[in-house]
Amino acid sequence: MTRVRLSRLPGDRVLVADGAGDLELPAADLAAYVVEREGSGTRWVWDDTARWYPPLLAAGVRVERCHDLRLGHHLLRRAPAVAAQALVGEQSSAWDRLRPTVPGDPALFPVDDTAEHLRADLEDRRQLAAVAESDESTRLALLLAAESAGALVAAEMTFTGMPWRAEVHERMLTELLGPRPPRGARPAVLESLVAELRAVFDSAGLNPDSRPELLTALRRAGLDLDDTRASTLRRLDHPGIELLLRYKQLAHLFQTNAWAWSDQWVSGGRFRPSYQPAGSTTGRWSSNGGGALSFPVQVRSAAVADDGWVLVIADVAQLEPRVLAGMSGDRALARSARGADLYQGMVDDGAVASRSDAKLGLLGAMYGATSGESGRMVAGLSSRYPEAFALVEEAARAGERGQVVRTLLGRGSPSLAEAWDLDADDEPVDPESQTRYRRAYGRFTRNFVVQGTGAEWALCWIADLRNRLWRLGGTGALVERPHLVFFLHDEVVVHTPAHLAEAVAVEVAEAAATAAALLFRDLAIDFPLNVSTVGSYADAGKPG
Repeated sequence: MTRVRLSRLPGDRVLVADGAGDLELPAADLAAYVVEREGSGTRWVWDDTARWYPPLLAAGVRVERCHDLRLGHHLLRRAPAVAAQALVGEQSSAWDRLRPTVPGDPALFPVDDTAEHLRADLEDRRQLAAVAESDESTRLALLLAAESAGALVAAEMTFTGMPWRAEVHERMLTELLGPRPPRGARPAVLESLVAELRAVFDSAGLNPDSRPELLTALRRAGLDLDDTRASTLRRLDHPGIELLLRYKQLAHLFQTNAWAWSDQWVSGGRFRPSYQPAGSTTGRWSSNGGGALSFPVQVRSAAVADDGWVLVIADVAQLEPRVLAGMSGDRALARSARGADLYQGMVDDGAVASRSDAKLGLLGAMYGATSGESGRMVAGLSSRYPEAFALVEEAARAGERGQVVRTLLGRGSPSLAEAWDLDADDEPVDPESQTRYRRAYGRFTRNFVVQGTGAEWALCWIADLRNRLWRLGGTGALVERPHLVFFLHDEVVVHTPAHLAEAVAVEVAEAAATAAALLFRDLAIDFPLNVSTVGSYADAGKPG
């Protein structure tokens, strides 16, 4: 495998270093150079996939492998198995500060400063040495490869976009909200609801978008409460509550997924959000724009496959409990995980009386339940699944001691100070507050090890699936072959020609099995998928 390192130079030029010598290219010639080198066992090494890859995709160039140095730097800097000084060297402070490229950033070579002209070859050598010197080199290498492959997937999904019918979205908005209002105004349906709310709460100037005004109106009506969350409002008995809940639901739609959202994030018949791999501390993705990871059910009817194409949608049943079984090596829990429903498997194995008890107890273990029915179930299941429950319990105790924990492949948790944004120069925390901090951090570390390992499994899943889909599609361009258009923690959506749908479903399942075998080599763990082949995302089924 040849590592080809790309660095930006002043004057819209690129420095190419592949171990055989350095080469300078005009940025305009990079796509042709990549085409020439791609396919010969090349791994492209660059500072940020979100900056380098979109221009290549726009030029019709797909790459098979890369190493994202920004993602790698931040991952290794926090990894417990990597020496603290391993990444220190020339330009390392600039790598520490390097933030992800986001929509609206300037073009590929915008500003002549240190952060824009980082030497990829220097940082790559440091990262390779840091991994090689670690006791966890094999696992860290797998995690780095999966993280970088995820960055390629993210860029490709933004480029290809989710197929989107603007007319369906517009019709839905008009039915729910009324015609598109002028900028700064509410739609007609919301204005009508505001008038009704003002009347029912006898508050002529009420602005229901203002929390203080709304609380004042509710208290004046005899409803004493401290927040206006929907869950709180539903417990109240008042004729205006149903109106208020309806208003809040439609106002949220208007603010997050209505006309302004469509103007910014929908183009060319595609919804094109911006994804941020490893956007959360556990390695889960977040969104840089477009709200891809909070894709509401209300607007999914507009996500419609092209004519002659379908959407193959797959999600994993009970991902994190299955991950817990695998990473802990708990054979009893792995046995319960065989088949489509792990919770029912626990019932069938005699561990609990009902599926709801199984879910309550297992989720309670992962999230730190100590009281009530969930706490009681945790205590009862600890002896049934000793390795699994001991793993999360030890992670919690480590957190309470102020220690960092790690995922299966080696991602480290933030420290106690980082998690609570504590500055070394702050006044000392009083003992009672310190105890609360440590207990809360213990609850965080308890969940971190499982959720983070679940994110690693999902990265391996989509990394393998990405290449399987490419090989399945023949010789066409990326948008002409089956391709990923959406990913959310434990769910993928593939846009595919209809005649390849069955083959895509097979590849999705085989990629899931490959990911399981990569992570859990000593204990076979089932990761069953719920797969739907539909014309619209709104028609996909999801298990409870």
